[in-house]
Amino acid sequence: MGYARYEVHRKGEQIEAGYDVEAQCDKPDCGSEIWRGLDALCGQTPGGDEYGCGGYFCDEHLYLAPEREHGWRCVLCHDETTVPLATSPDAMVVEYGITAAYGLLSHGVTAHSNA
Repeated sequence: MGYARYEVHRKGEQIEAGYDVEAQCDKPDCGSEIWRGLDALCGQTPGGDEYGCGGYFCDEHLYLAPEREHGWRCVLCHDETTVPLATSPDAMVVEYGITAAYGLLSHGVTAHSNA
């Protein structure tokens, strides 16, 4: 038995989940195609838990949990004392560009500050 396809009881109904289950992002105004794997799950447990609603979201609508543990959070379940889109003080910024001499793609990594 694997986690490609299984059923989850969520909000009073059974839904199919797993990394082999295609679906749309659970954010109402988003039509992005996703797979219902654990990487798209809000919270830590399929079906929902104290950490999240158990919905499945695209990368644009899922954020690292504020305590950096217990999975990911959707924008509705994210800690309401923080802004999920704000850059964290330890964020890294990667900039890509073309080097003039060889026409190669290069990158630079710099620390980002909220100050």
